[in-house]
Amino acid sequence: MRYWFDNTLTGGVAALIGWLAIACLAIVVPVSAVLVWTDDSAPPAPWSKVAAVWRTVGQTLRLGGEVGSPLRVALSVLLALVALFYVSTLVSLITTAITEELVALRLGHSTVLEQGHTVVLGWSAQIHTVAAELVAAGTSGRPRAIAVLADLDKTEMEEELSAEVGDTGRTRIICRNGRATDPVALARVSPGTADVVMVLPPDEPDEDAEVVKTLLSLRALVGEDCRVRIVAVVRDERYRLAARLAAGANAVVLEVDDITARLVSQCVRQPGLSLVYQELFDFAGDEFYVVDTPAQTGRTFGEVVLSCPAASVVGLVGVDGAVRLNPARDTVVRSGDKLVVIARDGVAASATGMPAAFDESLIVPGPSAPPRPGRLLLLGWNRRARRIVDHLSGHVTPGTVLHVVTEHTEWAREEMRSATGGDTGLQITFRRGDPTLPGTVNALTPAAYDGVIVLGPDRPAGNGSPDDRTLVTLLLLRALEEGAGRPVSVVTEMTDDRNRSIAPVGPGADFVVSGKLIGLLMTQISQNWLLAGVFETLLAPGGDGIHLRPSGDYIREGGHTSFATVVESASRRGECAIGFRTRGHGRDRAGHRVHVNPSKTEVRRWSADDDVIVITTR
Repeated sequence: MRYWFDNTLTGGVAALIGWLAIACLAIVVPVSAVLVWTDDSAPPAPWSKVAAVWRTVGQTLRLGGEVGSPLRVALSVLLALVALFYVSTLVSLITTAITEELVALRLGHSTVLEQGHTVVLGWSAQIHTVAAELVAAGTSGRPRAIAVLADLDKTEMEEELSAEVGDTGRTRIICRNGRATDPVALARVSPGTADVVMVLPPDEPDEDAEVVKTLLSLRALVGEDCRVRIVAVVRDERYRLAARLAAGANAVVLEVDDITARLVSQCVRQPGLSLVYQELFDFAGDEFYVVDTPAQTGRTFGEVVLSCPAASVVGLVGVDGAVRLNPARDTVVRSGDKLVVIARDGVAASATGMPAAFDESLIVPGPSAPPRPGRLLLLGWNRRARRIVDHLSGHVTPGTVLHVVTEHTEWAREEMRSATGGDTGLQITFRRGDPTLPGTVNALTPAAYDGVIVLGPDRPAGNGSPDDRTLVTLLLLRALEEGAGRPVSVVTEMTDDRNRSIAPVGPGADFVVSGKLIGLLMTQISQNWLLAGVFETLLAPGGDGIHLRPSGDYIREGGHTSFATVVESASRRGECAIGFRTRGHGRDRAGHRVHVNPSKTEVRRWSADDDVIVITTR
């Protein structure tokens, strides 16, 4: 019987309506009969009671309940069915219309009506960093709105951002559904009335063409004369020029691979440098500002660096917009020039005063010994490895050896040969091996190298992350470090910042998380457009960059003096001192700390374990 009943349900709507009618009648008719037969006022005649039962059934099922001739009863039932069909259809149409409107709202197809808001196009690894930093940047200012357009469910985007960003304070995050390459969908976030538009890079480099198409759609929508500022990012250098042409003159285009390679090559030569970049690029703590300070007009740059009590002066921006980091000490600040400073906030950045006092007796003339050639180890290979080697070759001491261990030795050799013709300025040796296997790593003695670079693959097998293999390699290196009792200076390239907290590394290890760093740079530029030139100069090959130097190169070791003495000593050498780093020992991770823009008047003891953070070309 159950099997027969299941088969009847496959008959469609008619079968379902029939069973529903039988079920209703099976309940309504007996109950109506009981009500009539137990009613003391019911008529005594049997047919009269049957008519009363029919009226009760008709009223319950809205079938009229008319009595009389069979024709009259049939017509009343017909009218009741027509009325029931009409009401049911009307309710269904109204419900469908309301549902469609709710679905449209849930999908995020309505237009954002905002002025001066920030538009974020795309959804990738940078979205959480960008949203969090924009919220942090707006905590002390006026209420602001962030409009996000991506080809995802609106509710899912809102829930994910809420979980990752947390309390947004006075900042509103508005999500809309649609492809950023479609001008119709792009209009939903009103880019023409926005203050800045940020185009996120795709997660895969072969999708950079979509960034170019998004920029073309953006210009088609806002017009050639629109002055909206655009910050876009591509991963592959082959698409950078196309992206710049598509974005127009009033835009900044960053390249993930190039910036990542530069930072990795810098960090392996100067362990601890990634912590400095992290401090400077985010909105927590001190960051870059470009400020007007008319009171400094007519002074030399050497005098200005000591005249800002709560800021570290690092450069000038001319009237023409040209950025000069670490200008000559005798450069005169002209009328209309702006100062590039590192400060806690805009108020501290603009404050000026009398030059801070320094101790002449503790200043030393220069470094005690020239740099020596080093030994570097590169574990793994990906599309950025060649560029890392290129940057290394131009900045390391002649005679430096680079040992490359990878499963793809033929690929690595061919890339280096095609890019440089075999002449890199480094003594490079290749060895085939899998860096995730204990036998490969144990045979290398990593502690004998001055620096170790760990790279993950571009496309891991299966659904895993490139960081999975990187973590395995780091675990093997950590075991060797503990067994040898000697620290290993490791710089690791990662794609997900969440993996940094679980990485098995020693104290002071460097991480270059490409997605997060690019997100931080995009946000900084979006809030202060002049910083685009600052960062371009800071990260350019051969330009003025950030370096770590032993404190003994500037002041006598063991001396008690203020940071102003260090600033003056660095200024005499043509450098800008912006902070210092303290190095711990053993497992003391807390001992490795970066102090950016410290007070110039606070006196401390400078030891051999302190490094000075400077901006210089050398």
